[in-house]
Amino acid sequence: MQEVYTALLLHSAKQAVNEENIKKVLSSAGASVDETKVKALVASLEGQNIDELIKQAAVVAAVPAAGAAAEKKEEKKVEDEEKAAESASAGLSSLFG
Repeated sequence: MQEVYTALLLHSAKQAVNEENIKKVLSSAGASVDETKVKALVASLEGQNIDELIKQAAVVAAVPAAGAAAEKKEEKKVEDEEKAAESASAGLSSLFG
């Protein structure tokens, strides 16, 4: 993951996102450099518009948050229905002693 953060750092600093620069930043930060991860990252970013990728990632990240809110609302509704059923059955039991 540190390789991805390094690529974002380089991009925001308007520096070339390449193997050499990523290795320099990681080394200067005292982090270990995994050659395989660096090469894979650079290869996957080749020909990509990083700004567009960031925008797409922000949209994708927002969707699960909205889904979680809907799930929580439904969970509360189920709890309310259970409480109503319990109180109804408690009222009926008083009829039969």
